Amino acid sequence: MRVTSDLTDPNFGQPQPCGCVRDEDARTRQDRLLRYSRLGSLERFTFASLLPRGRSTVTAAQERYAHVVEAAHRFADQPEGWLVLTGVPGSGKTHIAAAIANRAIERGVPALFLSVADLLDQLRASYADDAEVPYEQLLEQIRNSPVAIFDDLDAYSATPWAREKFYQVVSHRFHAALPTVFTCDRSPEEIDARLGARLTDPALSQVFVLADREQPRYTNIGGMTRKRLAEYTFEAFRPAGKSVRGRNAVLEGAYREAKKWAQQPTGWLVLLGESGRGKTHLAAAIANERLEAGDSVCYANVPDLLDDLRATFAPDSNQRYDDIFARLREAPVLILDDLGAHQTTPWAQEKLYQILNYRYEGRMPTVITTNTEMSKLDARIASRLGDLHVSVMYEITAPDYRLG
Repeated sequence: MRVTSDLTDPNFGQPQPCGCVRDEDARTRQDRLLRYSRLGSLERFTFASLLPRGRSTVTAAQERYAHVVEAAHRFADQPEGWLVLTGVPGSGKTHIAAAIANRAIERGVPALFLSVADLLDQLRASYADDAEVPYEQLLEQIRNSPVAIFDDLDAYSATPWAREKFYQVVSHRFHAALPTVFTCDRSPEEIDARLGARLTDPALSQVFVLADREQPRYTNIGGMTRKRLAEYTFEAFRPAGKSVRGRNAVLEGAYREAKKWAQQPTGWLVLLGESGRGKTHLAAAIANERLEAGDSVCYANVPDLLDDLRATFAPDSNQRYDDIFARLREAPVLILDDLGAHQTTPWAQEKLYQILNYRYEGRMPTVITTNTEMSKLDARIASRLGDLHVSVMYEITAPDYRLG
């Protein structure tokens, strides 16, 4: 019920418990709040059932987890502002979020717990004529719940309709500064920039990372698997089955240049030449050497890379465009093999330019192989490859590497 008769009442227009609610006993009230919360089987997830320092055996990770649990305790006892819990699956986000809801219910505070996917499904279903709760009533309940917990934010971006409805809920709670908890695997900015601006606003929100995603040391796009990469070493670089030393000055020079860069990767190394000149072998040998030195390496065949980026736009794709793009831009060592062999569409050129320009501006270690003349590459890309302040360019004009 709401106060509507006295304009001077400080609670005018605000939801207020009716007499029957005020008169109910504690057990009855808790049962009612549990039904309202939609926690279901998560009722068993409490602060008492949490591992105080998480599952990690690393001291720093245990301390970080304990710090998050302490902040969640404070929020549950006095819900104010927003709490955003991020981290890899299995790091304890849902357990902590459910524990907050259960603690609120113990204190007699209504708390609504919904996964984002369930929230959107329920909003869709509420349009039906026979819906148990009409759309407007359900939306009002979600927008104005005294405490709301939205689990698995990563699942929200299925359709423009879903994105817009969820953003309306978030925006309403943001402007009203209503206590809200979000959980997500990725950082909010990665999921959606518009949402990220709300969820990371320091005036309202506290963001906690429970556990960072561990990236593999070696990632590949295309056929250069880790097993195959191991075959391409500097020791195995033997044109026509013979040692490179003293056989061909151009190949020996390419070998020396690649070996020098692998030992001290600074700027870019660009290997040019027709197919079969050993460019891929040398690029892979560099990758092996940097992996042995402790670097993380991303090895991408350019045509396969562009195919993977295009495929992320398919509705059933299990990869995210932003994830692949970020991996290429941020890799400590990036090897782009066979630049120029891709279909030259404006879209492809723009994507490659964005990756290369980002790494060019940051002077990030990058190896590029190409059998395409510089004049036939996108002018913006060719300009960056040819900048001798950043790049070492080596053209291999030797005979076929395999045949000699």
